[in-house]
Amino acid sequence: MHLLNLGILAHIDAGKTSLTERLLHSVGVIDEPGRVDDGNTRTDTLALERQRGITIKSAVVSFAVDDVTVNLIDTPGHPDFIAEVERVLGVLDGAVLVVSAVEGVQAQTRILMRALQRLRIPTLLFINKIDRRGARYDGVLREIRERLTPAVVAMGTVGGLGTPAAQFVPGVAPAALDVLADHDDELLAAWVEGSDMAHTAVRAALTTQTRQALVHPVHFGSAITGAGVNALVAGIKELLPAADGDPDGPVSGTVFKVERGPAGEKVAYARMFSGTLRTRDRIPFGEARTEGRVTAISVFDQGADVRADAVPAGRIARLWGLTGIRIGDALGEPRKAYEHFFAPPTLETVVVPGPGVDTRKLHIALTQLAEQDPLIDLRHDELRQETSVSLYGEVQKEVVQATLAEEFGLDVTFRETTVICIERPSGPGAAVEFNKKDPNPFLATVGLRVDPAPVGSGVRFRLEVELGAMPYAFFKAVEDTVRETLRQGLHGWQVTDCTVTMTHSGYSPRQSHAHQGFDKSMSSTGHDFRGLTPLVLVEALRRAGTRVHEPMHRFRLEAPADTLGALLPVLAALRAVPQTTRTQGADCVLEGAVPAGRVHELEQRLPGLTRGEGELESAFDHYAPITHGTVPERPRTDHNPLNRKEYLLNVTRRVKD
Repeated sequence: MHLLNLGILAHIDAGKTSLTERLLHSVGVIDEPGRVDDGNTRTDTLALERQRGITIKSAVVSFAVDDVTVNLIDTPGHPDFIAEVERVLGVLDGAVLVVSAVEGVQAQTRILMRALQRLRIPTLLFINKIDRRGARYDGVLREIRERLTPAVVAMGTVGGLGTPAAQFVPGVAPAALDVLADHDDELLAAWVEGSDMAHTAVRAALTTQTRQALVHPVHFGSAITGAGVNALVAGIKELLPAADGDPDGPVSGTVFKVERGPAGEKVAYARMFSGTLRTRDRIPFGEARTEGRVTAISVFDQGADVRADAVPAGRIARLWGLTGIRIGDALGEPRKAYEHFFAPPTLETVVVPGPGVDTRKLHIALTQLAEQDPLIDLRHDELRQETSVSLYGEVQKEVVQATLAEEFGLDVTFRETTVICIERPSGPGAAVEFNKKDPNPFLATVGLRVDPAPVGSGVRFRLEVELGAMPYAFFKAVEDTVRETLRQGLHGWQVTDCTVTMTHSGYSPRQSHAHQGFDKSMSSTGHDFRGLTPLVLVEALRRAGTRVHEPMHRFRLEAPADTLGALLPVLAALRAVPQTTRTQGADCVLEGAVPAGRVHELEQRLPGLTRGEGELESAFDHYAPITHGTVPERPRTDHNPLNRKEYLLNVTRRVKD
């Protein structure tokens, strides 16, 4: 029995969840396909998903196609939930990317396709809604070739396009040879010679190149009527690769989803890549390699999850007992670091508890939501008693609000959404404080130098002192505190793209009085290094200087050419800078950069400026220095090492004036 872990991805309203229902019906898992509008689909199980008719959380369901067991993962289509899609990509063997035959290629389609190509995930395309008025065949294929990839092979034609009777007619056209021959010279020779084996060779080349993610077969159909779905099922079985992995090898897996069970227990969804994990096994996980004991396992089988004693390589399972588990954690032998394929959230908002809401219960609820979506990135300000969350967009904010109300009984509102900036050092800066020398109240010597580093390099910590100059635990305390302190720079934003070098170190060795034990007042501890490091680091940052950068989106805007005169002044007011402009028939296509904080306003104003015909596509691209107006400040949530007196009051209660 072969296994295939298959993702279903799409732009919003392409009919992805409806296709999932139709697939389950076509293979006999369900008697009737559920409908999104009726709120009775198999994969959208959250009450909120059924109310809104959108997928918010990824869901797994299993079915068999002859000798192949498919674990199908339905993912969200709305861009606000792109992080949920990201977590699924790393566990897939193949994917189906759904495109509407009416709306065609959308901004989200392009973002998803780029990620699939970057990860070389074998992908089939399914053009849905061929039964809808306005459905297109040639036009959508042209859009795919121009905006996604030219390496596509149409797997058939459509009869009765745009009518309820529309049908998919399987058959690979000779034009497929041009695409396949780019990667197979022998195939072209066989076709030219008119060999009887030519058609067999084309099919074999199609399978091989699809499994290598070199070409992408395109099926057409309708999730509502079922047209073309059987052909898609056959393509999934024939063209996509089976999961690999040695069940007798070392245990290795990845957690891609965490949820809470009925009793509040953590349940981890994991893909096993190697070995076999059994109940009662103790297994290391996460960066700290904490050991946990698996108390129960369930696997997915024929539309349900069933309890099992073990989960072998290739399968997806739900695991109980790993209380400290987090999304992205490696189980057993680490494969590779958890990667981010999409940009992090660039917006944040403060959660405002409603009248009578217990703030402790709210914090617990938000912490549980952050377990399911780490990119929410809770920030709690003890001084103001405020909690902020990171977001991708306004719809996600509404979903967080509704989830808190329906699952936790907590009524909240939000402040206005703001942009998340970053800080980068303007130049080098260094500072040092010595042990037992005023004004240093800590038994530690710490010297640090901050240097700018290339964009995208993150934070690097290095030593210019001998590693043996003091206990390793003290060096580790300094490095950990450096990384923590850099979460809030001179203006309160995270500092990145820098190298921090430890230039001085020193400590007071363990000392004790005669006939007495260890005297903490005379000997250095980790607390001394954790307490002193923020003071030294912010002083080095002061001398280096930092510059606040705001997130910028690249945008592509297509609109009627005669609306350009109305568009350009609005783009200028929103600080959107077109970098290229070209005409495309009666339309004009602008590409450029726009501040992330202005995208929502542009989206709202576009229909009125373009008679409803404008189409905007945007995605995070880079951070740019803020060169206008007041530099935004973010309220601090730490002990504020920028104010030495306040900091020492909070940290040591010993102030040296």
